[in-house]
Amino acid sequence: MNIVDGSKSSWRTPLVVILCAGVVLSLNMGIRQTFGLFITPMNESIGISVGSFSLAVAVQNLLWGLATPIMAAMSDRFGTARMLVGGGLLYAVGLATMAFMGNEAGVHFGGGILVGMAVAACGFPMVLGAVARLTPPETRARALGFASAGGSAGQFVLLPFTQQLIGSLEWFGALLVLAALALLIVPMAAALKGRAGSHQAEHGPSSLKAAISEAGRHRGYQLLTIGFFVCGFHVAFVATHLPGYLLTCNLTGMIGATALGLIGFFNIIGGLLAGVLGGKYRKKNLLSGIYLARAVVIALFILGPKTEIAVWLFSASFGLLWLSTVPLTGGVVSDIFGSRYMSTLFGLVMLSHQIGAFLGAWLGGISFDFYGSYEPVWWISVGLGVFAALIHFPISDKALQRQPAPATGI
Repeated sequence: MNIVDGSKSSWRTPLVVILCAGVVLSLNMGIRQTFGLFITPMNESIGISVGSFSLAVAVQNLLWGLATPIMAAMSDRFGTARMLVGGGLLYAVGLATMAFMGNEAGVHFGGGILVGMAVAACGFPMVLGAVARLTPPETRARALGFASAGGSAGQFVLLPFTQQLIGSLEWFGALLVLAALALLIVPMAAALKGRAGSHQAEHGPSSLKAAISEAGRHRGYQLLTIGFFVCGFHVAFVATHLPGYLLTCNLTGMIGATALGLIGFFNIIGGLLAGVLGGKYRKKNLLSGIYLARAVVIALFILGPKTEIAVWLFSASFGLLWLSTVPLTGGVVSDIFGSRYMSTLFGLVMLSHQIGAFLGAWLGGISFDFYGSYEPVWWISVGLGVFAALIHFPISDKALQRQPAPATGI
């Protein structure tokens, strides 16, 4: 595997690029996944309702989605490193704001708005777009899978770690420690510098506008975007409400935190497997299988007894399917359109993901506040999984044939 952009930086080897990408995604995805652990302690301390906290997380997810295409376009135009530095700083400010304001407004402004923008600036489209530019096509699927696994590693480590922090430092101190960790994103940015057009080996549209127009007319891209909505709904609902759901089943908060940590651990395996299998089999078929398997796993969990063993089995199974969709979805985008404007095109797909995430996080809170139960949203998740499995089969994932064209910017 070789660096394929125009950079001559000897230290930016493929291993360094993948490791730094993994650290960024580990911190970005891991920290935001801890928000569900703060619902109960902040509810008891400052009186914010489950519904209001869920709305803040939902706004975070929606803003993440809305800002991602903009951040991705800026990354393609001005470079990935600049976006990651700004995102890391904004992440720390958002978490500190949430802690120091210490009220409902702080949760919505710091945790919802600022963190939502920060997650967008440091998200999968920017990081995986950089990895795609810096790796050759024949090894790209594996590189994307390895980098994506970093997001899972962060979840596995940071969830139980944060639960321990809340127990020892309470929610205020825990938020400040997470803010300090977010700053580690900043030095990782140097390894991922670059922008669209720095990779000259592949042909593509001559401008960002042309790339977006081309993708918008592609039926496979449309179906992929719709399907990724389901992924966002599943992930946000489970990440935000699984700990609270387990409390209603008379299980402890530590079991909820450990369950999310196990999801993260097994998603490391799932992400790596997705990268390897995506290099051997059609990615769209693997995506169909993942979504159908999610529907089956959720249904079995809801219908079965709620014991610790059942929670561990669900966490392990769902973890294998958690973010394994990300390298495969990004890989389909890259396979069809090439890597030049992958950050922006994947960013637009990510917008759909985050609209789903908004609804998953918000509807979970609404369901609990109005009905005292999360079960209706669990069953919605089952139906959406089946739907997503069906719409991925007809996706046309063959590379578009184009004539060479120079990159001219926006």
